[in-house]
Amino acid sequence: MPNIALDWLAEHVELPAGLTAEQLAADLVRVGLEEEAVHGPAVTGPLVVGTVVSLVKEEQKNGKTINWCQVDVGEHNVLDDDGQPTVPRGIVCGAHNFAAGDRVVAALPGAVLPGPFPIASRKTYGHVSDGMICSQRELGLGDDHDGIIVLDRLGFTGQPNGTDAVELLGLGESVLEINVTPDRGYCFSMRGVAREYSHSTGAAFTDPGLRETPAATTDGFAVEVDDVAPVHGVVGCDRFVTRIVRGIDPSAPTPEWMKKRLTQAGMRPISLAVDVTNYVMLDLGQPLHAYDLAKVSAPIVVRRAAAGERFTTLDDVERTLDPGDLLITDSPDGARGSRVQGLAGVMGGQVSEVSETTTDVLVEAAHFDPVTIARSSRRHKIPSEAAKRFERGVDPRLPGVAAQRVVDLLVEHGGGTADPAVSDLDAVPATPAITFPWSEPLRLTGVDHGRERIAEILTMIGCELADGDGEAVQVTPPSWRPDIEAPEHLVEEVARIDGYDNIPSIVPAAPAGTGLTAAQRSRRSVARALAEAGFVETLSYPFVGTAQHDELGLDAEDARRQAVRLANPLSDEAPELRTNLLTTLLGTARRNVGRGMTDLAIYEIGLVTQPRPGAPVAPQLPGGRRPTADELEALAAAVPDQPRHAAGFLAGARERAGWWGPGRPAGWEDAVEAVRLVARTVGVELTTANDTSRMPWHPGRCARLELPSGKVVGWAGELHPQVLERLDLPRRSAAFEVDLDAIVAAAPTDPVQAVPVSTFPLAKEDFAFVVDQDVAAGAVRAVVVKAVGDLAEEVRVFDVFTGPQVGEGKKSVAVAVRLRGADRTLTAEQTAEIRGRVIKLAGKKLGAQLR
Repeated sequence: MPNIALDWLAEHVELPAGLTAEQLAADLVRVGLEEEAVHGPAVTGPLVVGTVVSLVKEEQKNGKTINWCQVDVGEHNVLDDDGQPTVPRGIVCGAHNFAAGDRVVAALPGAVLPGPFPIASRKTYGHVSDGMICSQRELGLGDDHDGIIVLDRLGFTGQPNGTDAVELLGLGESVLEINVTPDRGYCFSMRGVAREYSHSTGAAFTDPGLRETPAATTDGFAVEVDDVAPVHGVVGCDRFVTRIVRGIDPSAPTPEWMKKRLTQAGMRPISLAVDVTNYVMLDLGQPLHAYDLAKVSAPIVVRRAAAGERFTTLDDVERTLDPGDLLITDSPDGARGSRVQGLAGVMGGQVSEVSETTTDVLVEAAHFDPVTIARSSRRHKIPSEAAKRFERGVDPRLPGVAAQRVVDLLVEHGGGTADPAVSDLDAVPATPAITFPWSEPLRLTGVDHGRERIAEILTMIGCELADGDGEAVQVTPPSWRPDIEAPEHLVEEVARIDGYDNIPSIVPAAPAGTGLTAAQRSRRSVARALAEAGFVETLSYPFVGTAQHDELGLDAEDARRQAVRLANPLSDEAPELRTNLLTTLLGTARRNVGRGMTDLAIYEIGLVTQPRPGAPVAPQLPGGRRPTADELEALAAAVPDQPRHAAGFLAGARERAGWWGPGRPAGWEDAVEAVRLVARTVGVELTTANDTSRMPWHPGRCARLELPSGKVVGWAGELHPQVLERLDLPRRSAAFEVDLDAIVAAAPTDPVQAVPVSTFPLAKEDFAFVVDQDVAAGAVRAVVVKAVGDLAEEVRVFDVFTGPQVGEGKKSVAVAVRLRGADRTLTAEQTAEIRGRVIKLAGKKLGAQLR
């Protein structure tokens, strides 16, 4: 995030006397630049320049080696017998990156460092340490904690011992750190922040980016752009400016004021040429690069990388390039574009790095495609300051101005001479005008700003207005605002500059409607019914992988393995969208069991993604316009089915033990009953049948659930022991999963009719049928229901028995039948006739024998 120093900002915009960083933050937040932090004076008290007179290394008993140093701090030295400050201060230091004779920064007793960390004389390691020799991190200048600041290495030379280091390093001023959103990249510069401060307060602003620059000449350093096949349809570089400064003194220091500002901005001073390019970037927002002219061969060629091409960046890392990377190359020995000089807009290389012997400098100021730079920066994990700006959009009119500013500073402080040759390859397209209805701000914000105020604001932010006498005006956004592309963006600017506080807070009236649809009401009723039955609702991420299919024991040909694969998965271990809920619900169950929750009853209602075999590939729709009806139809045809399922898991005790009894463990029957509850809630009757081949369920304890039409809508029962073992779940755990959308769709659409309560007495009949072992109890019940007809008030299976009494391969299914007439009392003859009808139909359909 940018750090804003008030004295630097004041060079571009008029600041009131006594302005504080806190007030600056309040002014900027009104135009959308939020405060990240206010860095107050980092150090108070005596912080001074000192010279290490002597250094003695001492080995301690704990194995640590310390340095006992004598530091000359000028007028802050210890007084001698004559009262003169001539005796150096003794300071203990544990760092080892400095030596006797080095000039350092010493915090003396009474100083307070960031933390706060007060400094005092104290006895340590057998000495009285009369202060502290400081590192960058201890002063809040950076993250380097182990290395002591050696001033000469940072370019600070000539300051006498005892000089105030607080002022030298810019530690005595408040600095505002702001948070810049991605669409406001121009605020990564003093120029941009000054403009926004002017918008907020009305202060006079002088734009340093509008100065006149020399025109291009025919003898400038040759530059070519060879990007005939851009990766995403946009040429990677549309402007490239080069300037040359000759005869620079390699030993010329960076001026103190520039070092101070770079330090306040969080950048380390390096050398004059490099510091100047960094300073201008921070000031104007245009990233620049300085080459050693002697190491660059014309022409410079901007091109895409070849697959597998390698390049070593300035951070001494060799990188394998991608065809999407944009490169800055030169042409040694006439080989056009053969040598890579830098990763465009991201980081330069070591080939032409400016060194301590460089006298002639080639300055580059270019404009690159934001998408190309963003991809390269992320691909190679180089979040450089230049890349941060390019990927947010840099003003394409700045390169010439920024290059001229670098030339002026190098001439002024380096003693160089500006070469009159100017190269400026400029193919920047004209900014298209936006048709902006005058009524748009009122429509979107509810505030009637008036045409004059709207025109004033748009002109203030740099827009050009034309043809504004009618209902709309043609608005051309400024070159530094690539984020303004549509009328709504201009409305946002009007609202922002005029003040968001001026927009009234009015709660919109809720439109009248029909409320929830029947399907929505049904789904909510199902969720409520399961919760009332003791299940706890959970939510899980819909991302799965091959390993989870393996854990469920799904065959290679199982349709549930045919999943939609994500192009950019959150995890390489879960790159697919789930095709069933149990895959992720069982993960939730495992997590809870692993945390000690052994008694579980959980459920989830959510979407699954089931691709259709032979479905077409989704078309790539163009941007900038509404797709046609045919394009939308093709897109819809490619979208996979996404039905809503309901699934549940049960383990441990279904009824807990207590004074009321021993309790009861959850079993397969609870899973089946949960599915019946789901169906009953929406008014659907399901039938059950055994299923011996549906993983992940137990082959002998799994029920297949079917609609009256015969459509299978789900499964319920005990989970397979091997699945439970792989997932570390309790033995005999049960689960269910049903297609909730299919069940809801099968629900009756007619209003529920009240059934009159019969006042006639009840007749009871119980049956015990012996049937084959593979005949489902539900099938027996269905036959009884059909035989009884309309007189059946309740038909219920109340017992299933197997044993030698009924024969091998047989079982007994007991069914209780409750009969009641709506308009009469049933006679014994009528009851007997119904009983005979039930026995006959059961024998005919199921081969059942009355026990």
